[in-house]
Amino acid sequence: MSRVREYLESADTDFLFFSQTVCPYCTLATRTLEAHGLSYTEVNLDRHEGLREAVVAETKHRTVPILFDLRGEEPVFVGGSDHLLDYL
Repeated sequence: MSRVREYLESADTDFLFFSQTVCPYCTLATRTLEAHGLSYTEVNLDRHEGLREAVVAETKHRTVPILFDLRGEEPVFVGGSDHLLDYL
């Protein structure tokens, strides 16, 4: 099982997103989800060695945040914070 899939399956929230410590777009994503009353699990890539490479390899999305909607049967890759604004 991929490392990303492990996080997707273990999160018990509406959204999962991968972030980094200093990231204004991650803050925007957090505030957007909170404003919509949606729960989220945040995984900081700075704290998990090698995880960034695994996430980029699987999603082809190179910038943070990297968001997934977990509310349906299967996780939906949303993209970054701009994509989240359009998605919601």
